[in-house]
Amino acid sequence: MRKTCQNYIQSISRTAKEIVIDMTTPRIDIDLAKIAHNAKKLKGIYGSKGIGVIGVTKVVCGDPRIADVLVKSGINTLADSRITNIKRMREAGIKAQFVLLRTPPSQAESVVKYADISLNSELSVVKILSKFAMNNNTTHKIILMVELGDLREGVIPSDLEDTVKEVMSLEGIELAGIGTNLACFGGIKPDEEKMGYLSSLARDIEERLGLTLEFVSGGNSANYTWFVSTEDVGRVNNLRLGESIYLGCETLYRTPIPGLYTDAFTMIAEVIESKIKPSIPYGEVCQDTFGNIPEFQDHGQIRRVILGVGLQDVLVSGLTPRLDIDILGASSDHIILSAKQVDLKVGNEVVFNLNYGALLSVMTSPYVIKRYVNGL
Repeated sequence: MRKTCQNYIQSISRTAKEIVIDMTTPRIDIDLAKIAHNAKKLKGIYGSKGIGVIGVTKVVCGDPRIADVLVKSGINTLADSRITNIKRMREAGIKAQFVLLRTPPSQAESVVKYADISLNSELSVVKILSKFAMNNNTTHKIILMVELGDLREGVIPSDLEDTVKEVMSLEGIELAGIGTNLACFGGIKPDEEKMGYLSSLARDIEERLGLTLEFVSGGNSANYTWFVSTEDVGRVNNLRLGESIYLGCETLYRTPIPGLYTDAFTMIAEVIESKIKPSIPYGEVCQDTFGNIPEFQDHGQIRRVILGVGLQDVLVSGLTPRLDIDILGASSDHIILSAKQVDLKVGNEVVFNLNYGALLSVMTSPYVIKRYVNGL
């Protein structure tokens, strides 16, 4: 009896190991060498005109392996919008200066503890940071964000000087610079006019108040078009880059940047059903899972393929298959394809490129396996 039980336990153990080994999809393959190449290349491109680069880790959820690649590629300042991600990187031993891209008042104590710098636009929040900085006998740096039209965060330009004066009067707080955010919420282009205005605001503040700003942060990956076309970057000396490092493109038109890899991240899903079925569902049409009333085109009988991944895992609209197949739609757990002329069988893997939204969702999903390739 004892031997039978032991055999059963060993059988269960073997099965569990086999399941873990075989459970390789859905996954995202992360090419660390390509990320390193992009980071080094962009650092050199922007450095040619005196602009430093902050590596933004929010789309990869502060992944320590990726953060380590950025630091080894010469990007020594990392930024994230979540203090938990910064804490994760610090605890993993990442040696960098950390910037928090937003400052929730309720987390001010943790902001002071884990972030060296934070982006701010509300004086009331800076005052809370000041209190915790003094309580911890430390100095917390801030970059004041200025509103230049995108209507996300930022101090109104006419209020900037008075806000700077208030900030400079606070104990435990050091004004590290000013910055702006464009081409995000409102999609407003960071052009010559916007960057020129930011430079003039920086110069006015420095001259009027007798200080030198360490950072004049002009924006993000959307600034590439402005950068390559301008003859004078003015006082802009910093950009916060995420998408161009990870996906190799600028973000106004998603045009690939010459010399960069656009496939550092690859999404892979497994075929779990492959059958010839009608192209149009039959029966009375009502709402689908997400409250939509779907519409379909009649292509007769087609090979319909189901993948074992869905909207709970990835923003399906941000996926582009590398095969000549069509995404018909998705549910929480499945993506439905028309295989067209491709003979996809159960167990085959289907590979996708991702846009920023898809990458964000995949890296956030606990159900998608992260596999690192070409480690450094």
